[in-house]
Amino acid sequence: MQKARIRLSSTDQRKLDEVCKQIVGIAERVGVKISGPVPLPTRRIVIPTRKAPSGDGTATWDRWEMRIHKRLIDMHADERALHMIMRVQAPEDVKIEIELKT
Repeated sequence: MQKARIRLSSTDQRKLDEVCKQIVGIAERVGVKISGPVPLPTRRIVIPTRKAPSGDGTATWDRWEMRIHKRLIDMHADERALHMIMRVQAPEDVKIEIELKT
């Protein structure tokens, strides 16, 4: 039987967890074996920028940071479950990738 690997990523952890709960709920309703959601390491992007645009004055810096949270879900590729997962209303900042494996 084929397996589906679902990768989710977002900058907002709460929205990401809500989508994970919806996917786990669908798998339980259909009766498909599921493993996850497995939290993957959070990617942290830090950009230090100089406050003064001209370079004059004291060397003061702003530090901007963006965190990208990731989750991984593996489940048996049941056609009915995958159709329901594709219809999940995900927020704009949640990215969902579905990959089928043998």
